[in-house]
Amino acid sequence: QKEILNTPLLTVHEASVEDLLLTEPEPDHPGKCRVRGVILEDGSTVHAGSVILTTGTFLRGMIHVGLEKHPAGRLGDQPSVGLAQTLERLGFAVGRLKTGTPPRLAKDTIDFSGLEERTADNPPVPFSFLSKAVWIKPEDQLSCYLTYTNLKAQQIVQDNLHLNNHVRETTKGPRYCPSLEAKVLRFPNREHQVWLEPEGLDSNVIYPQGLSMTLPPELQEQVINSIRGLEKAKMVQPGYGVQYDYLDPRQLTASLESRLVQRLFFAGQINGTTGYEEAAAQGVIAGINACLRVRGKPPFIVSRTEGYIGVLIDDLTTLGTTEPYRMFTSRVEFRMSLRPDNADARLTLRGFEEAGCVSQQRYEQAVKMKAALEDGIATLKSLQFSISKWSWLIPEVHLSSNRRSPMSAFDMLQYPEANMEILARAIPEPLGKFAEWRELSERLKIEAAYEWCVVNQQQEIEEVRRDEALQLPEDLDYFAIDASLSTEVREKLSSNRPQTIGAVSRIPGITPAAIVNLLRFVKNKHQKAEKLKAFPQTDKCLPGNMYSEKAASQQQISAELSEEELESTFVKTPV
Repeated sequence: QKEILNTPLLTVHEASVEDLLLTEPEPDHPGKCRVRGVILEDGSTVHAGSVILTTGTFLRGMIHVGLEKHPAGRLGDQPSVGLAQTLERLGFAVGRLKTGTPPRLAKDTIDFSGLEERTADNPPVPFSFLSKAVWIKPEDQLSCYLTYTNLKAQQIVQDNLHLNNHVRETTKGPRYCPSLEAKVLRFPNREHQVWLEPEGLDSNVIYPQGLSMTLPPELQEQVINSIRGLEKAKMVQPGYGVQYDYLDPRQLTASLESRLVQRLFFAGQINGTTGYEEAAAQGVIAGINACLRVRGKPPFIVSRTEGYIGVLIDDLTTLGTTEPYRMFTSRVEFRMSLRPDNADARLTLRGFEEAGCVSQQRYEQAVKMKAALEDGIATLKSLQFSISKWSWLIPEVHLSSNRRSPMSAFDMLQYPEANMEILARAIPEPLGKFAEWRELSERLKIEAAYEWCVVNQQQEIEEVRRDEALQLPEDLDYFAIDASLSTEVREKLSSNRPQTIGAVSRIPGITPAAIVNLLRFVKNKHQKAEKLKAFPQTDKCLPGNMYSEKAASQQQISAELSEEELESTFVKTPV
């Protein structure tokens, strides 16, 4: 809040938005009308060239605790009802989702002595490319602690499901951070992790991640006190569930502008997502594009090849979602090249030149690093020697005599034992200057390590594109097949029954990684069937032998297939 309130030229007005100010549409853009501001709860208006709605869980929000429910977007805050009605009246397709939050605990009532401590990074690593270090001292960082639920906690939940409306609701909640009740029902007789996370450096409140529940408060206290380390813990605030409206994100463009109402942008949970990072990512893009729209400039679109933000927005606006959407690396085709270390190379230059949201200092640093990286990679690739010479120059790296020769210095950098410092000692000129810049030498090492992964991933993508028309067997049992597929993917494949690999890729929630794994399973199955067809079906027995030609052929097939299966299931994993 301090950062926001002290931002120049930014006015913060705290009020509830109840309605939209609308006017005639612009002729050169799609939409039935144009937004020109908002109407507040007290009837006053705020005029604007663009409006961004980030309603979170407030759109007709309803809080559930036990059998009780009352209108609220968050405990103690009223929901936004008028705005929800306006959006529905304008023709937006509206859905309903739910989420929950755990009870909060008093830190000084928890016994941490017998729990598993997880210390923070030492030294702490800054997120920003502009920071050499973070402001906090390593010893001043706070630890998190790990504990587990048990059978007693499970029994309390099972015995009191009749006192819990939120769990019985058919509204879909977040699949990957379910409530304790959902975990007990889906995965009974297991211990479930509970992470005890401090809410702040000066706060006495602990957030028990993994303990989201909506039982009545007195039963929540029983569950808490049944857990190791929490036997005497005091509950500061009970956990609760919240159900809320969201809009079908397919009604948005890739800039997050509405197709129905011009200059109206949406970001966060209103688009069907869950998670802080997912909401923040949309907020950044919606904010940039709302500004560009007012200035009459082209929208700023991040593609699937440029960033996770691009994948998230493309998934939402083209496929939509029927359950809270969370971002995973498996959703991304080019995840090996979308890494934290190269975010500046991917997006900073565009942010400066197209969006105007990057400072001159950050831009100049990114340009300098990009040029140095390109120079370093080109130099490393130009230094080529035989295996024997490399073995003599850098004996620390154990090279196989089977490696192709010559090898470049960039190839050498792929080995775990090699780094820029070792290479520069062996070849001071021209590699010395690259080793002196620590951040650059680290990034050169990462680029080398990931090169084969990026190439391999590109080949996987091309394989899927080539085989989009491949027919899937009609009788395929997705829950039984021996393929690396998540439960979510199996459920969606089973309910949608796609006919081709191309159709699989158009099902919301099916990841690129799942498509590759399914494709390889089906192709392998086809190959087996074709080999069986190729062998003559005969029952003639050879004199003096105890088995038929058919049996001998099938043994041979079995041997061949087992070797192929071994090869097909071997996957290289990057270190």
